Amino acid sequence: MNGRPAPRAVAFDLDGTLVDSAPDIGHALNESLHACGLGSFHLQQVRAWIGDGPDLLIARALQALGRAGEAELQHTLRCGFDHVTLQAPLAHGAVFAGIQDVLQQLQPARPLVVVTNKPGVLARAVLDAAGILPCFRAVYGADEAAWRKPAPALLQRAAGELGLPAHELLTVGDSVADMRAAAAAGSPAVFARWGYGAEHALPAGPRWRIDRPAQLLDVLGAAG
Repeated sequence: MNGRPAPRAVAFDLDGTLVDSAPDIGHALNESLHACGLGSFHLQQVRAWIGDGPDLLIARALQALGRAGEAELQHTLRCGFDHVTLQAPLAHGAVFAGIQDVLQQLQPARPLVVVTNKPGVLARAVLDAAGILPCFRAVYGADEAAWRKPAPALLQRAAGELGLPAHELLTVGDSVADMRAAAAAGSPAVFARWGYGAEHALPAGPRWRIDRPAQLLDVLGAAG
């Protein structure tokens, strides 16, 4: 790895990387919109908005509805979104095929964490519903706007709490924000092509792009 030590830990994004949660995110968004007498959006549109956390998701929906900038409505929708999500965190989606096997193989050798733009309480609920929460040493959610990727804050915090320099924490994600956060933190990155991100919009990195979760084992084997 250009003379640097091999990764000693792995930080995974959540939505679009570990779990195909778009159906649940779309359901929570549409239920909160319906409760306010507003329209709904098809899954394909919602999927394109995923990756920056629920506040920006809702802001994009309101923009599309011609209701941008209505702070009270935004707050009401966010409360409704959280309520629906916590009632059934992964009732419509699922863990991506191959993820559980990869986690089981990685976990004994390296600490694993989740770094996500989803708020921590929602992220832990989804991981618990998916049955993979015990695989992770910690879950870092964007509970404050300043922590939201592409800011490197959560990756830096994760590395620090693991006692590692950021260049020994491998980032795995499916979005431009994931890759930019990794670059800003100095973390090597793997782009997950099975997710929701627009690969054509990626910055110059990442070093690796993989089509299936199992290929992450090959990346780590080569890096080691």
